[in-house]
Amino acid sequence: MKTTLLLALVSLLGAAPLHSQSADAPVDFDKARQLFTKRQNGGTLTDEENAFLEKARAAHEAQMQKSGGGQQSSPGQDGIDWQRAQALHRRKQNGEKLSDEDQKYLDHAKEVRSRGGNRGGGGGRPANQRKAPENGFKPLTDMTAEDKYEGEDGGLYGKGSNEPPEALQKSAASALAEIKPLDAAGKPSDSGKIALVSISMSNATQEFSFFRNIADKDPRKSDKLTIVDCAQGGQTMAAWAQPEGRPWPEAMNRLQRADVSPQQVQVAWVKLANAGPSGSKTEHLATLEADTIKVLHLLKERFPNLRIAYLGSRIYAGYATTGLNPEPYAYEGAFAVRHLIQQQVGGDAALSLSKSPLLLWGPYLWADGDKGRKFDDLKYSKEDFGPDGTHPSNSGREKVATQLLEFFATSPLAKDWFAK
Repeated sequence: MKTTLLLALVSLLGAAPLHSQSADAPVDFDKARQLFTKRQNGGTLTDEENAFLEKARAAHEAQMQKSGGGQQSSPGQDGIDWQRAQALHRRKQNGEKLSDEDQKYLDHAKEVRSRGGNRGGGGGRPANQRKAPENGFKPLTDMTAEDKYEGEDGGLYGKGSNEPPEALQKSAASALAEIKPLDAAGKPSDSGKIALVSISMSNATQEFSFFRNIADKDPRKSDKLTIVDCAQGGQTMAAWAQPEGRPWPEAMNRLQRADVSPQQVQVAWVKLANAGPSGSKTEHLATLEADTIKVLHLLKERFPNLRIAYLGSRIYAGYATTGLNPEPYAYEGAFAVRHLIQQQVGGDAALSLSKSPLLLWGPYLWADGDKGRKFDDLKYSKEDFGPDGTHPSNSGREKVATQLLEFFATSPLAKDWFAK
């Protein structure tokens, strides 16, 4: 526990180990640790105590700059000191209010990163970010039990099957039967609502907002269903995994504006992705899955009547010009979805229904560019993306939105709550 708190305080004060004091500005770091622990445990600090924490952080940064402690970085070719930006991001996620200067720097770093800048190395890509093979990939829905991708077989649910196993189908039937209109207090009511929310980042909000617009006009949609786009630009699984992270207050504000209470949220679409993925498939998926489990726990805590989370992975990223989320990472996200579903079916305590909603696949959105896939006629051309080759253009959003609509309106795993 002591080590965890020390690491957390290191995140607050920067990215380097703590020293007992700074020669320029002596600081009682034991007191700083105690205050940080108090805040992490939900306590409220006085203005004086908050000022002391800020002094501790500033003193530590000053010492590191003076000593050249091996942890400071220089601005890269894109003009951004990514270690500084990362430290600022951590401080904000921990609930600290940044100075105007620091907030401006962080906002600029995010803008640069959205255009492909990254602290990991040249070309706008992390140094250990893999490149996709030239011959592409076989879509998961087209893979058989005999097909393999780095040890993974085919099918959304594994063993070459795109249909859930019998045990999961029974669990889905039970969850679907529990979804019914609820009043603001979460009690069954003929005049109540069923709320569907989206959770994820920029691609997701662009796609889901398009879906909401066409779904609200679709005659198949139940008038008891309210669709609320809670996905937000830049808010990946890593951001949603923070209990006090930036996306949660905005999500609650959007629900309030839609006249939906947290107790009425019963269905979620969660798109798995993190920014700037790197490393091996195993490393990439381990991080993505761990973050997603935290998000699922928080969803269950904040939305006590959440029954089902339909998980999704990213669309094709073979046209990407930046390191934001290129191939093979976009393709591999589907395996994270499948792993989580399989873990829940297998009885993993971290994904028990007391801690997590039931997990099911939503529509599988990946296709191998203009080669498409055999499962259906879905293809992605360069025109389906913006200049970065990562974010969908209007036509790309429409393709995803149509997939979402047809899945929710027709699938036996969803239509009971979506349709009239």
